[in-house]
Amino acid sequence: MNNKIVILILTLTTSLFGSVLVDNKPQQKDKNKEKSAKVSQSKEHDKSAAVTKVDTAKSKLKNGLEIDTLNLSDLKVKLLKKNAHASYYHNKFNGRRTASGKRFDNNGYTAAHKKLPFGTMVRVTNEANGKSVLVEITDRGPFSKAREIDLSKRAFMDIASNKNSGMVIVTLDVIEPKK
Repeated sequence: MNNKIVILILTLTTSLFGSVLVDNKPQQKDKNKEKSAKVSQSKEHDKSAAVTKVDTAKSKLKNGLEIDTLNLSDLKVKLLKKNAHASYYHNKFNGRRTASGKRFDNNGYTAAHKKLPFGTMVRVTNEANGKSVLVEITDRGPFSKAREIDLSKRAFMDIASNKNSGMVIVTLDVIEPKK
């Protein structure tokens, strides 16, 4: 297996990097963003159409590598559900143990799903504005027939158009390594 794929998979599954906001909408041009994009383009030798730009905040891994893009050509994206209802956790659950045994952090990028295995990476895309976020399944729920996924508050707010809403319509995609 290619070392870049292994590093990316380890990074995704252990959630070592903080923010993984994927914005599929074209962004307005900004001089600082153009400069950072030019620097990241010069560092990457293999640019393809399947590369999705992740937020400009770079995240350091334990081995010193910095990640600021996610190359989806190295991963398999499988549609799980369209028109799914997503909500977010209340602050009272912060610090409590989840069903997987991990402590819940409302500032992390985690989610609860009824059936997906723990550790599964899911791309959640708001159908209204096209914003996406990658989350790791660490808990069971939601225990409501109307909702398919519960997101951490940070993940929910990153994709929500209306910050006062408690539920959004999303598309769920499972992210897996290519074999």
